[in-house]
Formats: sequence, structure tokens, C-alpha cells
Amino acid sequence: MSLKSKIDLLHLPKHIAIIMDGNGRWAKSQGKDRIFGHHEGVESVRVITETAANLGVKYLTLYAFSKENWNRPKAEVEALMDLLVLSLENELETFQKNSIRLLAIGDIDSLPPKTKATLLRVLESTSNNSRMSLVLALSYSARWEITDAAKRLSADFQEGKIKVIDENIFAKYLTTNNIPDPELLIRTSGEYRLSNFLLWQLAYSEMYFTNKYWPEFRAEEFYEAIVDFQGRERRFGKTSEQIKEIN
Repeated sequence: MSLKSKIDLLHLPKHIAIIMDGNGRWAKSQGKDRIFGHHEGVESVRVITETAANLGVKYLTLYAFSKENWNRPKAEVEALMDLLVLSLENELETFQKNSIRLLAIGDIDSLPPKTKATLLRVLESTSNNSRMSLVLALSYSARWEITDAAKRLSADFQEGKIKVIDENIFAKYLTTNNIPDPELLIRTSGEYRLSNFLLWQLAYSEMYFTNKYWPEFRAEEFYEAIVDFQGRERRFGKTSEQIKEIN
């Protein structure tokens, strides 16, 4: 029996974020090169995106390429950018058919011209879709995002555009403005770290780690993470007794 039957569809996490890790190590375990792993990882992206949309998840954020990833071998980076362009072009029809809106967070201006142009075209083409938002974190790092937000906030404060600084005001300067914070973070491949991902937004997210490499992570693994999430008590600083009184 599929784990899907155990999911309470009335209490789904509205936003799930995933650190897609392990493409290279999975490829090595298969006797293949790292690029082969990235290609196989694209199929997991397709499966998990459609699975999330079919369940009713409203936001799915995928950590696709970090700012630190620019330090990888040139051939691998170029292959990843080419794969991104190809994937965006190939999946546009699927996005439209499933009414999936594509969003992007990160230093988009640092992407190669062809990659950026393709991304912007797909962003525009899907902007009116409403079933689910698929957020790609590209050339992203949380420290870059927070530093950039602080710089722009400081400039606006000095110019008198804002009078008070608080958490809500600061959040408006992040690249995730208008996107709710993730309720669930999933990381594949057996690593237990955040890798500079959504450090502000994950403050009260539930975290789920699996030993599965990303190319192995498919619908059943996704269901398992959601079932685990739904079995947890989220207290946000309160006691268990207070939560039970509220519910």
C-alpha cells in the first residue's frame, strides 16, 4: 500500500523546500560521471513537482544551484547551465498543462545570458498559472540574500523611505518576499546541514533528512517525508499543553 493513503490532505504543508543532494555520488555508485547524475536528477524534479501539485502543495522550492556551486569544475558548471536551459524549455508545456507557476530566487543576474533569457521567458509564460508555485533557487545563498537585503534596507532607511525596521519589514527585502516560509525542509543523500539555504526562512521549519540520493527520491519517498511531518508537534516556542488548548 502506498504511503499516500496515510497523508492527511487537509493538513498538508503549504510550502515544502528541498535540498536536492547526491546526484554526483549516485552517478559514481553507478559507474557513471557526475553529469549523468544531474541528468537523472532532472527526472526526480519532474516526478516530485507533479506529485506535489497533485497532492495540493502550494509552494515547492528546489535548491537547484548555489552561489558556491560556481566554484565547481568549469565543465560541470557549463553542463549544469545547459541542462537548466534544456529542462526549462522541455518542461514549459508541462507547467502550462498543470497550471504551475515558475518563480526564481537568487542572484539571477549572475546567470549566463542564455540561461537567464530562457528563465525569464518561462517565468513570464507561467506567471498567470495558479495551481502551484515551483520556486527554483539559482545562484542562491542565504548569506548573500541577507546581506543584499540589509544593504537595500539600509539605503531606503537613509533616504527616509522607511521609518521603522522590524522582522516583517526586513523580510520584504528578501528574494522570498510574497512567498510563505517553508513548513517542511527535505534534504537527500544523508547529509545533515543546511548548506547556506534559506537561513532566515527556515527558522521554524520541520527538517527531514533521508539517505536516498536525489535521483532515487521519487513519489513514495516524498509521501514518507510528509507523513513524518504530519506526525510531529509544531510548538513555535509554546508548550505541548498550550498547543493542545489551542487545538
